[in-house]
Amino acid sequence: MIETIRAAFVIARRDFTAIIFSKSFFFFLLGPMFPLAIGLAAGSLGQQVSQDIDRPVIGVALEDSQSAKLVSARAALVKNLGGAALPELLLLSDVNPADPDIQTKLDTASKPLNAIISGSLEAPLLTGSQRDVKRWSGKIALLTETALAGSNPVKVRTDFVAETDSSEQRARLAIAQGGQIILILLTMILAGMVLSNLVEEKTNKIIEILAAAIPMDAIFLGKLFAMLGMALVGITVWSTIGFIGISVMSTGIPALAAPAVGWPLFCILMVLYFSMAYLLLGSLFLGIGAMATTVREVQTLSMPVTMGQLLVFFLAAYTVTKLEEPAEWLAVIFPFSSPFAMIARAAQMDNIWQHGLALVWQGLFTLIIIRFSVILFRRNVMKSGNSARKKKLFARMRG
Repeated sequence: MIETIRAAFVIARRDFTAIIFSKSFFFFLLGPMFPLAIGLAAGSLGQQVSQDIDRPVIGVALEDSQSAKLVSARAALVKNLGGAALPELLLLSDVNPADPDIQTKLDTASKPLNAIISGSLEAPLLTGSQRDVKRWSGKIALLTETALAGSNPVKVRTDFVAETDSSEQRARLAIAQGGQIILILLTMILAGMVLSNLVEEKTNKIIEILAAAIPMDAIFLGKLFAMLGMALVGITVWSTIGFIGISVMSTGIPALAAPAVGWPLFCILMVLYFSMAYLLLGSLFLGIGAMATTVREVQTLSMPVTMGQLLVFFLAAYTVTKLEEPAEWLAVIFPFSSPFAMIARAAQMDNIWQHGLALVWQGLFTLIIIRFSVILFRRNVMKSGNSARKKKLFARMRG
């Protein structure tokens, strides 16, 4: 056992150093940044365009004194309701309040108008399409009432109470769902590199040279933990950049509700459960790599595993709101869905001992899969050497 661990450490150090100090690893770190930056830019641009298109503008065809009161009322309400809650007002100075040509002004105004308010503040008339009038008649009534009251909206008294159990439960449920989504995305993005690394070394016959000097269990363990270390380095870099970006863009990290076990322990459990999910899926990919001989076979065999990983994620996501029910216990016990189900428990339940049992169970199942993958590798890759030895033995028996 000690010799196997030492050999696995040698393989892990070799692979980890070769990956980290390669030029391709730098571009691997930059890879997710480009889609993320493009997505943020496209989302921001789309939101700005949508706001420009959907920004409501109401024309005001009232007397000058009443128009000024209405504008002052809107400015006072914006302080309490925000600018997005109220339509923009456009004063129509070239319209006669006594006999306004509303239809013509709706079609020829300098800005696209949703409706025009005319008449007087005591008896306002809102003219526009049926949809716009129904949408904004309530806000116009609020504006006119505030204007008639002297542009001073009523101050609402406030009384704050401690956070209720229901609001805390909803916040923890959101944390559980967010933790599951982060785990599945990172696992599916990074675990496939184990498979490509093994197939590449099989193609170059490097794996057979290593197998001649080191036990196959040590080779598989070393490769798996080397890729896990590479994944953790990438996650650390991305997380650091993300925290810096959030701090700069929002002038500080926003305050979030705490999970049941607290943020420090929850973050540690996120790392541990990601590691176990990565090792479980990576060990399964090692078994696939042991059976595959070409890249086409790798793609064919890995597709069912990827789809199955989505199914176990859906199982864990389904049981987030069903703590300690049979379906949730199934997600906790089944090894491939256990990391996702347990991180949801960490967000909603404060007992810690269960996480130790879950991590031990997931680690044991990982070792079982690695052992089975080694057997498959010996039967599929090393069979040529075994058959040659058998032929030599038969020749000696024949004399």
